[in-house]
Amino acid sequence: MSLHKVALLTAGGFAPCLSSAVGGLIGRYSDLAPEIEIIGYRYGYQGLLQGDSRPVTPAVRAGARLMHQYGGSPLGNSRVKLTNAADLTKRGLIPDGADPLQVAAEQLMADGVDVLHTIGGDDTNLTAADLARYLADRGHDLTVVGLPKTIDNDIVPIKHSLGAWTAAEEGARFARNVVAEHNANPRTLIVHEIMGRHCGWLTAATAAAYARWLGTQRWIPEFGLSRDAWNVHGVYIPEAVFDIEAESARLREVMDTIGNVTVFVSEGAGVDTILAEMTARGADIPRDPFGHVKLDKINPGQWFASQFADRIGAEKVLVQKSGYFARSAPADETDLLLIKQMTDYAVGSALRGIPGVVGHDQERGDQLRTVEFDRIAGAKKFDVTETWYRGLLEEIGQPAAAAATVHA
Repeated sequence: MSLHKVALLTAGGFAPCLSSAVGGLIGRYSDLAPEIEIIGYRYGYQGLLQGDSRPVTPAVRAGARLMHQYGGSPLGNSRVKLTNAADLTKRGLIPDGADPLQVAAEQLMADGVDVLHTIGGDDTNLTAADLARYLADRGHDLTVVGLPKTIDNDIVPIKHSLGAWTAAEEGARFARNVVAEHNANPRTLIVHEIMGRHCGWLTAATAAAYARWLGTQRWIPEFGLSRDAWNVHGVYIPEAVFDIEAESARLREVMDTIGNVTVFVSEGAGVDTILAEMTARGADIPRDPFGHVKLDKINPGQWFASQFADRIGAEKVLVQKSGYFARSAPADETDLLLIKQMTDYAVGSALRGIPGVVGHDQERGDQLRTVEFDRIAGAKKFDVTETWYRGLLEEIGQPAAAAATVHA
């Protein structure tokens, strides 16, 4: 396939991989096909709709490796759904009555783009697939090759999303300082809220990373420096059933014995219960352009705190969120290796004209390949039977569960 111009965009929420993935793609193209022109659309699909792009100049190519050192995205992100015309019109991104797919397609044609690399979650990549189909129906070939970005690690059938490992380690690092607050006041309840709308992988992995750190430390329990006090005492994720009263009784015993309680909570845990309560009282449920509930507005961590505080006799309650701290970090060494593997493969797929999302395909023996767009989906559930997760719960004395509802 003869390529003349490649475009890149990053979209959705941040993850610790975006800057590195952009740098990896630019570097790989520069090594294999330096004659190909590259541009980057600013702020994801918003920049595409507005024709707002940056050229990859010789200076950018020379400095591409610097992008591996940074979090965030050099191109910028936005949450834009190309099939939500009403929202885009309201935001002034398209004229009244315009078809957003047509606006985006005409911009790609005007820019002479042959390949579009999208770095994002399932919404980002499926939107790109819709765009490619729209162009194909009108006789314009566009190869879309996506990279899977989500700290939730919840893209079907991708085994591991870029940035998820780093986000878990950064969340654990955040927790070290937060959990140190456990004896700032007698009988303190700490709720560490972690990102994860439908999938509890990040919360479980963050707790596991924090537990590994605990295992490397030395303690002086006879003088108040106790691993028990610094430990995580409960982990709550969307996939796991737990009874508030039973858990409160268990955590009350922890509070009475140790003097503090720390729990790690996925932002998606308990959401069904919270929404039912809001609906019952006639409250409006805030949603984003994709129809997702705005979890920061309904505040699941605070809800968990309110459920536990009186039941366990907490005198002080501290709710802390590690999401923005974790998701904006630079990729760690483990993710950098995965990013290189995937960006190299993505460029190879683009040069051969193979569309899809690059990743290790769980339905094809974990083979690294370009997964077909019609097999990509979001909201992959975390497997609560994972040995490491069961071991984590056993260590903290929390009953294991394997369903998907919070019993409050």
